[in-house]
Amino acid sequence: MASSSPLRKGKQERKSRSHLAIAAAAMSSPLSADDEDIFARLQQRADPKVLNEQQQAVDERVRAIYQKAQTRLGELLDQNSTLPCTISSVEVHGARNTRRGFLERIFDPLLSSNQDRPYTLSEALREVSARADKLNRFDIFQQPVSVYLDQSEVDGSGIPSIKVHLSGKERSRVLLKTGTDLGNAEGSAYGNLLWRNVFGGAENLNLNASLGTRTRSAYQATFDTPVLSNPDLRLELGGIASSTQKSWASHEEVLRGGWSKFRWASPSGQQHEFGYNGFWRQMTGLSENASPTVRADAGDSVKSSVFHSWTKDRRDSPLLPSRGYYAKLFNEVAGWGPLKGDVSFWKSEIETQAAVPIPIPGIKGDSGISLTTGFRAGLLYPLGLDSDSKPQLSRTNDRFLLGGPTDVRGFRLCGLGPHDGADAVGGDVYAAGSANLLFPLPRVGAEKPLRLQAFVNGGRLLSLRTADKNAPTSGAEVQNAMASTVSELTNGLPSIAAGVGLVYAHPVARFELNFSLPLVLRKGEEGRKGLQFGIGINFL
Repeated sequence: MASSSPLRKGKQERKSRSHLAIAAAAMSSPLSADDEDIFARLQQRADPKVLNEQQQAVDERVRAIYQKAQTRLGELLDQNSTLPCTISSVEVHGARNTRRGFLERIFDPLLSSNQDRPYTLSEALREVSARADKLNRFDIFQQPVSVYLDQSEVDGSGIPSIKVHLSGKERSRVLLKTGTDLGNAEGSAYGNLLWRNVFGGAENLNLNASLGTRTRSAYQATFDTPVLSNPDLRLELGGIASSTQKSWASHEEVLRGGWSKFRWASPSGQQHEFGYNGFWRQMTGLSENASPTVRADAGDSVKSSVFHSWTKDRRDSPLLPSRGYYAKLFNEVAGWGPLKGDVSFWKSEIETQAAVPIPIPGIKGDSGISLTTGFRAGLLYPLGLDSDSKPQLSRTNDRFLLGGPTDVRGFRLCGLGPHDGADAVGGDVYAAGSANLLFPLPRVGAEKPLRLQAFVNGGRLLSLRTADKNAPTSGAEVQNAMASTVSELTNGLPSIAAGVGLVYAHPVARFELNFSLPLVLRKGEEGRKGLQFGIGINFL
């Protein structure tokens, strides 16, 4: 064996040299015509039109396969929709920080052991989808939560059994955000800390702190939690400490207190809130030219109130609606019966909005042109008695304010309604309305959240006073004064302004830059001719 090794090695070397010689000869030989044709075709640039046609053909084939699979799946479901089945187990994967008891409240009703009869296949699929959607609405998992069904063994009754698997990834539990805000004559810096799923039951703790030019400081904490693992049933507790410069009324308001509220949604989509407010307010830091009205209300006051709000929103977009309607009703009662406090009133507000698309002949689908109308009204009715046993009139920090870039455009911030000297002191009754015509920008398209708008809006804000300027001295006089004040809303034209502007609906807020022109300006009110910039969520 040893003597034969050098022979084999020599043969291998000669064989390798021969292969190298052949390869070298091949490399040195000129390319044939066929080889040159191949290289020419490889170097030739493909026609974009041909590539596009090929890609369309591939897309159409994939679409046809997908539609065929969907059709087949639909046929199978239709053929077996009445097939009886049971759900034996539900497993949620990826819920590392979510309590088991919280999840059991959501999915235990789905198990067939808790049902009095088997599901049909269509019923089982519908119930599984509804529970997965419910889990999505807690906002603790990244969207979407995937659902998988697996058939387990047939039970003793011969009915097929299904295992349900839900897979999701929990969202980041802690979110810290800082930044600056600029808008509505105020600039501020803020910090926000959001802690999701605090105790594993979709609880949220939200801490906010801000420093600004008008809101000098504001610290707020809110904690909300679902009740009985229901995303449509939530309890919220909150507290606030803030100091705000009221430049339109020559004072600073310091606010300390808290609230609790219970929120729920009806199956028809109506939103309800019922809660309690308890606040200690201080009117302080009066300027040298503060009006007698502001000076009379300066000092401390305590508001203890209960409130209820009802909301129904059927708009396609809350910030830039093109169709649908919105309605809200708010009622608050302060200082009545066991509520105590040193202010006593009933406060009621109503707000509506409607939007309709405007079709354009020759344009198929949504043209992007829409008409939006809005209306707001409010009433502040005194309930208590003062130290002289006379009806207690409202205070400056409880009254309505009107005017500015987010409600009645074309007027200064709080520029409508009663004034005492240079101070806007608010009113007890108001009504305001607007009509906005929105157009998509040329070469931008209707699908972009950018619009040109033309608008006209107006409103009136009145204080509760009798005709002879004397305060009511009895409950009957309060009723007469309120009826007289409400009827005064229709006496003459309201303050009116019109203009054009640019609207951008960001996912967080709506931005408007308008050129406004006051058309009707009542005595003592402050209009604003020219550019006006507004940032907000709820515009008139």
